[in-house]
Amino acid sequence: MWIYVKRGRYYYIAAYGEDATRFMRLLAVSAPSAGGEYLSEKFDEFMKEARVEVQVDNIRLTEGGNVAADLIISEAGVAVKYNVYLRSMVELRFQSADRYRVELAARLLKLAGVNAEVKKREDSDAWYVYVYTDSLAAGHKEFRDAIVKIVEAARDNDWIDAEKAERWLEKLKKGLTLIEGWPKYEVGLAKGALAVRYRSTNPDSIERERRRLKKMGLVEGEHFTVKMPEGRDGYVSVLKEGLAYAAWLSVHGSGEQQKLAAEYVKYILERAKEEGEEVYEKVRKIVEEGMSRGSLTLKGLEKRVKVGGKEHVVKVIDGGAEFDVGQGGRKLLRIKITAEIDGVKSEYTITFTRRGPGSGAKGYAYASADAPSGREADAERFSALIKALTGKEPWIQRMKDGRIKMACGREHLDGFRRYVELADAIENWLERSD
Repeated sequence: MWIYVKRGRYYYIAAYGEDATRFMRLLAVSAPSAGGEYLSEKFDEFMKEARVEVQVDNIRLTEGGNVAADLIISEAGVAVKYNVYLRSMVELRFQSADRYRVELAARLLKLAGVNAEVKKREDSDAWYVYVYTDSLAAGHKEFRDAIVKIVEAARDNDWIDAEKAERWLEKLKKGLTLIEGWPKYEVGLAKGALAVRYRSTNPDSIERERRRLKKMGLVEGEHFTVKMPEGRDGYVSVLKEGLAYAAWLSVHGSGEQQKLAAEYVKYILERAKEEGEEVYEKVRKIVEEGMSRGSLTLKGLEKRVKVGGKEHVVKVIDGGAEFDVGQGGRKLLRIKITAEIDGVKSEYTITFTRRGPGSGAKGYAYASADAPSGREADAERFSALIKALTGKEPWIQRMKDGRIKMACGREHLDGFRRYVELADAIENWLERSD
């Protein structure tokens, strides 16, 4: 039963029984969208009611020598026919001058587990969605099975290279991880460094990811960078520190922020695993380091470390961090540690500073000429303390006036963040120094 009630310029619709389920399924397909997002959280419930059907038809070899096929996705009496091509990649395409029709095509793909962006051709009034191998391999099993059918038919007819077909089939049968609601992030290595990046020619999509990362708690410039599209792909690039902080939030955050961060970290780990062991290990270490922040305690810590070929025994008595103001009003972070090293008890202070928003954190300390056995011995003990706490020795600079400076960088600061006595102060200082 359907009931329509008009109040002013609005129509209110009520559906009951089987009609209610059919109505929800119809809304999941035909409801208006805003920038690729549904207008209300209610539509999430409608989406759960949708049960798309996927069919393959007319697998053929074109005059140009390419394999093509028709793929039809339907739900609640609404259907869209897409073109599938097997070229250097598996390509799925839909194009129309009717933007609503293209948005419908994208929505049906989403119901099939495939994220697709609606874009406009620069040389015409046409709108389109193009989806390629990896995104297709993230679809639901029924959808992937349909694409598998096309690839296997082309392979069996010797229309495509068998080795290439097997690579595609392996991805399609296994499926790739693209968590629902998240677009495809590239995860890989660039000159040995980790690169986590989302690309798009659509400014709205880039802005959507910018807002999502900020909602998660990441800070632009500190944790991620953004480049808007200007005639070519724009991107959102998540920095190493951004991934580590997201991992920290996934454990120590709260509410929606914690949930979003946990989902994101899980997704990036899965994407890294798909890219191979080297990439996965790089991501895993960053995530574990981020999660471990604030999980250790300074008081009572004992370690043996080697500095300059000599072993030192480090026993930490206590520690903390405080803010200060330097020249020009620059915000400083002073980390103070009381420790006994090789039987010598001393107070050690490392001061961190930043030259401006988005700049790296630099720490420094000076050896004391009044310390037992002089500056050189104090510098060695100080270096042993820093290595014991962060896993990395400081850089030593011997000044012309005889002073010895210990310099620390971001890796040292991240090491200090593992300790509960320091973690909150470091996070607050990073935020305030921006």
